[in-house]
Amino acid sequence: MKNNKLTLIGILGSVAVALGALGAHYLKSKIETGLITIDQVNGFDTGVKYHIYHTLAMLIVFLLAKQIQSNYLKWAFNCFLIGIILFSGSLYLLCTRNLFNADWLSFLGPITPIGGLFFIAGWFFIAMIGMKKQLPS
Repeated sequence: MKNNKLTLIGILGSVAVALGALGAHYLKSKIETGLITIDQVNGFDTGVKYHIYHTLAMLIVFLLAKQIQSNYLKWAFNCFLIGIILFSGSLYLLCTRNLFNADWLSFLGPITPIGGLFFIAGWFFIAMIGMKKQLPS
């Protein structure tokens, strides 16, 4: 039987690793050309880090959901997914926009912290489980 959540987690993890390699190799090589700055490479790297951290968090939530029945886990999973899209996605686009002559993407600047708020909310929902449920030790 297929599991769409596990498939999504696998795809998100694969994309995070691929984008990490892109940042470490291709983007760093573009610093010398002036098409990208070290700050943009660092921003891209931040997006990759949060992407992989929260993909792993989604995997943990997925596994926890097999043991604990809670809507908070569903909400945490969804918040982490939205956070990856908004936080990491906006950083990827903002930090590479010079490569594509897409300065118009600067409107995404305010989206990044909204994605961060979704990450915070996801962790808060996990905390809520600890406060509400009697868990086995």
